[in-house]
Amino acid sequence: MDLLQTLFFTLIALGVLVSFHEFGHFWMARRCGVKVQRFSIGFGMPLLRWRDSQDTEFVLAALPLGGYVKMVDEREGNVSQQDLPYAFTRKTVWQRLAIVVAGPAANFLLAVLAFWIVFLAGERGIAPVAGSVISGSLAERSGFEPGSEIIAVNGHPTATWAAVSRQLFDFIGVSGEIPFTVTYPESNIQYQLTVPIDAWLRDAHEPSPLRELGITPPFTLDALMLASVSEEGAAYGAGLREGDRVVAINGATILSVEEFIDVISKSAGTAVELVVDRGASGGESDQRIKIVVVPAAVEREGQQVGQLGVQLSSLGSYPEELMRDVDYGVVGAMFRAAQETVDTSFFVIKSIGKLVMGDLSPKNLSGPITIAKVAGDTAKTGFDNFIRFIAILSIMLGVMNLLPIPVLDGGHIVYYLIEIVKGSPVSDRVQMVGFKVGFFLLAGLMVFATYNDVMRSF
Repeated sequence: MDLLQTLFFTLIALGVLVSFHEFGHFWMARRCGVKVQRFSIGFGMPLLRWRDSQDTEFVLAALPLGGYVKMVDEREGNVSQQDLPYAFTRKTVWQRLAIVVAGPAANFLLAVLAFWIVFLAGERGIAPVAGSVISGSLAERSGFEPGSEIIAVNGHPTATWAAVSRQLFDFIGVSGEIPFTVTYPESNIQYQLTVPIDAWLRDAHEPSPLRELGITPPFTLDALMLASVSEEGAAYGAGLREGDRVVAINGATILSVEEFIDVISKSAGTAVELVVDRGASGGESDQRIKIVVVPAAVEREGQQVGQLGVQLSSLGSYPEELMRDVDYGVVGAMFRAAQETVDTSFFVIKSIGKLVMGDLSPKNLSGPITIAKVAGDTAKTGFDNFIRFIAILSIMLGVMNLLPIPVLDGGHIVYYLIEIVKGSPVSDRVQMVGFKVGFFLLAGLMVFATYNDVMRSF
């Protein structure tokens, strides 16, 4: 059932994204007087088809891994004399440019709409107040104390922990110092603290800046729930199951997720005793049991660490006095949605830049398996999270399509910009060479990303 649910929500997400993207091309083509022969969602055998009054065939195909808009185009064969005025190739370079740009633009518009739906209910964030500062960590050595609040990072105001995390991302792979503005408990005086870094988290797999700094928010943990348990992992073999709530490890109450992960990571090949509450969500009577598990030894970032093969979900709460709520209203939510779309777009661009420059480990590149998994997980946690996921994925699709790779929209945009400058189109031979290079580049990236997905499963 989990697999079917994951596939269902993945198809929903991809279907919405592809439909909006291709509709952008379709809508602008119609506005520019280009005849559209086919609008297809998916590839392969048509499952459903119909025609409109302008003789455009609309198709829903069997393989839902993309879509396309087929226009009258002299490059794809002979065009009848009556259709020549409506051919894509007969339009001005500005019209062709507009048609290509309209696809990614539709993705950004979808993101704004999705974020608007989310922000209609307002927004809730957690004030960036340190709950604990790990002894010997970068944060402690730099002067952070429990209860200190981060006012700004590198001069950018940070009202919530989410804002802090986003600013810290800019320093991944960087050497130098991270400047913080903080206030200490029971004081309104602002202090400047700097954290020295050297190629910070450059080789990290799934980097966590806050964890690396050694700061955790003030979270009261009741238990750790196992959101999923891999049947190939050490946890399943020891008897742990999805829905179990882990309340103690080696006789000590679990106070934080970081503490639990740290103990497991340091216990590769060594028996660990867990106290588990079972039955609260399974219909049977609640029971507290002890389970001994030996974390499997896996290599991560050049070191042997312990791994259980589980996904964790924290059960607990943040102090209510640190919660910050904002109500936007209908119009305000739209402005907030636009701002979030712009911020997320720049975040994606920065991520790509860090990958290209080597400041972010290529192990963080994710493929279709991770996308499918996240689609299923966010759908389980609620409608708002799934809509937010669609917004972020739509932005990623929009940004990726604007990359100057010939097989993508961005490559065509480059060709048209060159045509505007030189006054004549780029030769068919150059375009074909670019297409082949772009195709093999994208195919290689897809294979590598899928390899990363598979390796994360072990």
